Amino acid sequence: MKRKTIYFTAPHQVEVREESLPALGADSVLVETICSAISAGTEMLVYRGQFPQLKDSYDALSSDLKYPLAYGYACVGVIKDTGPNVDKSLIDKLVFGFQPHTSAFITQPASLIFAPASSSETLSFSAETCSFIPNMETAVNLVQDAAPILGERVLVLGQGVVGLLVACLLKEFPLEELVTSDCYELRRKASLDSGIKRCFDPEDKSNSVYAQSKFDLTFELSGSPSTLNDAITLTAFSGRIIVGSWYGEKKAPVDLGGAFHRSRIKLISSQVSTIAPELSGRWNKARRFGVVWEALKRIQPQKWITHRFPSEEAAQAYKLLDENPQETIQVLFEYKS
Repeated sequence: MKRKTIYFTAPHQVEVREESLPALGADSVLVETICSAISAGTEMLVYRGQFPQLKDSYDALSSDLKYPLAYGYACVGVIKDTGPNVDKSLIDKLVFGFQPHTSAFITQPASLIFAPASSSETLSFSAETCSFIPNMETAVNLVQDAAPILGERVLVLGQGVVGLLVACLLKEFPLEELVTSDCYELRRKASLDSGIKRCFDPEDKSNSVYAQSKFDLTFELSGSPSTLNDAITLTAFSGRIIVGSWYGEKKAPVDLGGAFHRSRIKLISSQVSTIAPELSGRWNKARRFGVVWEALKRIQPQKWITHRFPSEEAAQAYKLLDENPQETIQVLFEYKS
């Protein structure tokens, strides 16, 4: 059996390769992909050749990256066949896999996340909704690492998919104020449409938020290292800044010699591959995914899909994200059955 897989072959170079699937093992299943979501922040680092050479990133997806590279981690599909040691009742189940963008893949059932079955108490999940699983898990992890406090003033810098999800989760907390920011009008509108009362353009330094606001908790989710300066400027004495962006090899001067030095601001790195040590005694991946499913049900993030491309048009999809990101929120690949 053949499959089509998207490969990054050099900076700004993408191709779709037809290749043979490995044999179906006795303990494995065959999944045919329905759709896969581009994680724009991470994947644009790969597309642009801005990823660092990490031997151990605590994340197998980001370790030892080099071209040619099949990359991605948001495939949703249906189990079409099983090995002899696997229960045949799994056939036709909707599943999510942390797999590169590909039309089909072989894996073991334990590595898959099964969509909850439809019942009178539980909404069924579409493939498009399931494609948001990794970004929603990231958002849940960011909020857990931040541990918002009753009555805090919170700022989210960046309203890409992860920033929008974080803002929607924070909206459920009893905060004094929740403000968001993004340089793209489309994303600011999505934030406001989600019920956020104030979303500003960070490039407008005359905005009153710069003169008046000091936030207890700030999330830096823009993907731009220079935005850390805005985070420092806008965070109050002894506040917390959660850095969820992966900058790769992108660098920018960060002003740590000014107010930051006496501010007692905490810079906290947050990444979804691990669970914070202070939570790991009570939390594991399974428990966190339970929270993810409930959050997907409440937020319904598929409304933020702005573009759908057949996988054969991968080069056009990445070119769009590279050259006109202001037109996009979530870009999805679709696969022919």
